[in-house]
Amino acid sequence: MAVVVITGTSSGIGLAIAVAFARASHTVYATMRNPSRAPELGQRAASEKLPITIAAMDVDSDASVKAGIDRIFNEAGAIDVLVNNAGIERSGSVEELSFAEFRAVMETNYFGALRCIQAVLPAMRKRRSGCIINITSIAGRISMSPLASYNASKFALEALSESLAQEMKPFNVRVAIVEPGIIDTPMARRIETSRGPSPYPQRRRFAAMFEATLKNSVPPSVVGEKVVDIVESGTWQLRHPVGPDAEGFLGWRAAMSDEEWVGWGALDDDAWYDRLKADFGLDARPTK
Repeated sequence: MAVVVITGTSSGIGLAIAVAFARASHTVYATMRNPSRAPELGQRAASEKLPITIAAMDVDSDASVKAGIDRIFNEAGAIDVLVNNAGIERSGSVEELSFAEFRAVMETNYFGALRCIQAVLPAMRKRRSGCIINITSIAGRISMSPLASYNASKFALEALSESLAQEMKPFNVRVAIVEPGIIDTPMARRIETSRGPSPYPQRRRFAAMFEATLKNSVPPSVVGEKVVDIVESGTWQLRHPVGPDAEGFLGWRAAMSDEEWVGWGALDDDAWYDRLKADFGLDARPTK
């Protein structure tokens, strides 16, 4: 059984990944910024008697990551799997979203993952064994307003993962990218309700698309099960879209030229909703 470190486990996908690994009898170190503010995983672990140790670790902090990873190495002796899941989102146009918000998203979603990767790599390389799984999103391959800051961070993590995979394969360390579609998480629900006033229509329309998709919600456990399967199967496959809409969204984008994609995103409301329904079969037009 593996020793698994997971970041961002306070809710949603991270929590589901921790539970899935523990139910499969792996030893789980579930990290989050402030465990006292997110008791759900601890309660689940206690009720099911799962092998989960919850630890405070802030991926935005060099010192916190070093201390957290060192503590786990000292206690467990080795880290077999790192799952970089910690992430935040900000919704808004490039004009309206502050520079500080862009920086915050990149700090957590990209640099946070990089901190953790650099903390575990030397030991994995020397042991010639290990697995690093980076949770990105289909938003790491498809850019759509109003998630420019989130898209940029996930595109960056995808690029890092490709390079890392090339470097680590000779040392028998696997790297995988997991790309969820729209999953029913607190983050997705925040996007669903993001309809503040703006001269740009994309934020309102994107929220409506999320609302329509979440009517047939997909639980985070789908992602958790996929991540466990990647580790246990021994696969060297790099990218893993997850969820019933992930392949569809990726295929939809691939079927358009860059100019067609930009044109679709720039349509007026009526034409945009019509194209979404015609091309993707999703009726997101608000009824109120």
